[in-house]
Amino acid sequence: MTTAQRPIEKGEVLLEGKGISKGFPGVWEYLILDHIDFDVRAGEVHTLLGENGAGKTVIANILSGFYSLTSGQLFVRGEPVTLRSPRDGLEHGIGMVHQELMLVRTFTVAENVALGLKAFGLSFPLRRVEQRLRELSERYQLQVDPRARIEDLSAGEQQRVEILKVLYHEPQVLILDEPTSLLTPEEAERLFEVLRGMAAEGHGIVFITHKMKEVFKVSDRVTVLKLGKAMGTKPISETSEEELSRLMFGEHIDIHIERKPVRSEKIALEVQNLEALGPEGEPALRGVSFAIREGEIFGIAGVAGNGQSELIEAVTGLRRVTGGRVIIFGRDMTNRSPREIIEAGVAHIPEKRREIGVVEPMNVAENVVLKDYRKPPFSRRSILNIPYISRHSEKVVAQFEALVPDLWRSQTRILSGGNIQRLILGRETWRRPPLIVAAHPTEGLDARAIRHTWGLFLSLRGEGSAILLVSEDLDEVMALSDRIAVMFEGKIVGLVEGAEARREEIGLLMAGIRA
Repeated sequence: MTTAQRPIEKGEVLLEGKGISKGFPGVWEYLILDHIDFDVRAGEVHTLLGENGAGKTVIANILSGFYSLTSGQLFVRGEPVTLRSPRDGLEHGIGMVHQELMLVRTFTVAENVALGLKAFGLSFPLRRVEQRLRELSERYQLQVDPRARIEDLSAGEQQRVEILKVLYHEPQVLILDEPTSLLTPEEAERLFEVLRGMAAEGHGIVFITHKMKEVFKVSDRVTVLKLGKAMGTKPISETSEEELSRLMFGEHIDIHIERKPVRSEKIALEVQNLEALGPEGEPALRGVSFAIREGEIFGIAGVAGNGQSELIEAVTGLRRVTGGRVIIFGRDMTNRSPREIIEAGVAHIPEKRREIGVVEPMNVAENVVLKDYRKPPFSRRSILNIPYISRHSEKVVAQFEALVPDLWRSQTRILSGGNIQRLILGRETWRRPPLIVAAHPTEGLDARAIRHTWGLFLSLRGEGSAILLVSEDLDEVMALSDRIAVMFEGKIVGLVEGAEARREEIGLLMAGIRA
């Protein structure tokens, strides 16, 4: 009897990774995953908990065959295996449900499932797929009509389809990456019941989340990841929210860079009871209010997905608000266009640097003057002043030491993410703007560039610039901010003075726990 044919016993290790490490081309010196041991057993839900960027999705992709290992070894029921593709993973009894929906919207549920089957073709018996889906829907209480078109289904129903796509292959191990990100609370609760039922049948479930509450609702064991390292594995009955929060956010020495107190009482940006919807039409901002004075850095901490992105987009004119007001230097700028926001004196360092921060097919010099080319001395009577633009671009690029082959011949798309970030920082700060909205401003930068950026922000603060700083780097928020607000589920759940902030307190608030 082969290993695959041998009956599964409760508690048996179905899938194990030993010394899992992963690096990517261009960043081999930095391991995304650093020698991690992880396993999942029959009859359990093993949760991977960590902030965005901790490495949760990378390890899931390795366990399911989407990524290859840089070093380490995978074992399926004790036997060493090499997974070269997701199909390899399925053949070894491992299936993954991705965070991003991978469905053809104009196809039916059954057609989407059939696309992943080897026998799919013009003569494929689609009715057999439909019947099998009905059986799986009934068995796992994942109700969905096999003949319904994906475009007619809700986000929760589409998530069920993704799970059914994997269950069709009868995997022993099911990996789910942030499966509740598109679900309502009621749909999430139903999913937890389904997962517990699957575990009771003997499946091994790997559940990935950054939400503390979900860990205690569904898990048997939990492993915490932080910056590509495993911080510990705990049976859920032997840990607490406080302990997991410490593992997630660390116990570093609290750092707050000394500076003179904020002198001005003049308000640069005021947000009043702001409400906005998320990408799927769900409430993303729920009555957010705060004010930033001139010469103040106001930091917002929070795990990604709690409304920070929508807040930045609402302030900079990229997302319509459904309630409340955005007031910039005393003017009501609610739902104004991005150009009007820029002309009001707002600089924006965006979260999505490639999608929003630059125009990738344009060259570097064009991107440097993207917000200035209409005005003298960059142009006169609609004619670009090329010599001036060249000198200005060289200065901006040099200030942040961006590695650029050629200002006019190099398309921006060829630059690394870190060099694009340097380019955006230089472009947005050279004019010493009165208000800066900065989202993850040092992401992708090395230590020297981070120190330079921090020094620049403090210099701008000293000159009177107001800065709205949103970052998942708690060290950055605590080092720079005069005041820190914590966002959770679209609300501000805590506000502390920067000099008095404590990592443990902020970490608990970020995890949805009242400190």
